[in-house]
Amino acid sequence: MTTTAPTNNPAGVATERSSRRRRGLYRTPGLPWILPALVVSVGVLYYCIGYTGYLSTLDWDGASPLQRQIGLANYVQMFQDPIFWRALGNTAAFYVVTFTVQVALGIVLACLLHSRLYAKTLYKVLIFIPVVLAPATTAPVFRQIYAPGGTLNQLLDGVGLGAFTQPWFANGTIALIIIMSVQIWQSTGIVFILYFAAIGQISPEMVEAARIDGAGDLRVVTSIVWPSVRGTTVAIAILSAIGSLKTFDIPFLITGGGPTYATEFLGTRIYRISVGFSDVGLGAAFSIVLLVLAVGTAVLIQVGSRRKEGSA
Repeated sequence: MTTTAPTNNPAGVATERSSRRRRGLYRTPGLPWILPALVVSVGVLYYCIGYTGYLSTLDWDGASPLQRQIGLANYVQMFQDPIFWRALGNTAAFYVVTFTVQVALGIVLACLLHSRLYAKTLYKVLIFIPVVLAPATTAPVFRQIYAPGGTLNQLLDGVGLGAFTQPWFANGTIALIIIMSVQIWQSTGIVFILYFAAIGQISPEMVEAARIDGAGDLRVVTSIVWPSVRGTTVAIAILSAIGSLKTFDIPFLITGGGPTYATEFLGTRIYRISVGFSDVGLGAAFSIVLLVLAVGTAVLIQVGSRRKEGSA
């Protein structure tokens, strides 16, 4: 009786495995369950974007049956609008200030709560409470605080600093700073949570080795913690940039974009044009530009981060 020894064919085995992987890829068990929701969500999303792009080429008030095709005239009008450039400048300043302060506060608070403190849970709750408060409920409070006869001016009068009282919202620069401070107060809790989770992934042995080598708290933060949470910082930068471009509720509810458009943002401008002035076409053009800026900013931040990691 003769037997045939099996032949080793690595190439054939690899081909068979690759074929099995491809078959498995197309036979994902969960795909039939998520496919309807995926089709609906993606379809609605891109339909809305496409329809908004179409509206941006119209001269239409949103209610009249008459729609006049005007091509790119809305975009030309938008780029010639000085308020658009002011709103864009306010958005850029808002992003730089709020992102910088939130990152600084978030990482400091996260490091402190990873140290030996009592009542850590209480501190976490206190830091995160502003995140869950709706701007519609907090805006009247801040309007009352900074009103001409409000809490802040009364406090200054009470401590003998009445010379510093003023109508705070009448000054454009101060009004913009107030809007920034409210955003920082409300969103720092999210940044803190992200950094707290990221710091928790750092190896304790690495920190302990640095301590043994004589590194102090500041050196540990700058040389170990900060480089280790770089990915989290990039994610926060992208989220903050997109959030700044979409900012609407806080400035609209507190200052209404005033005084003299000092706190006007792209979001409030879109609302004012589309609803207040009933110019849906121009408002849609603003929306398309906002979308392009959001996507472009996110891509630039991500690409810049990858290049920096590659050169490091």
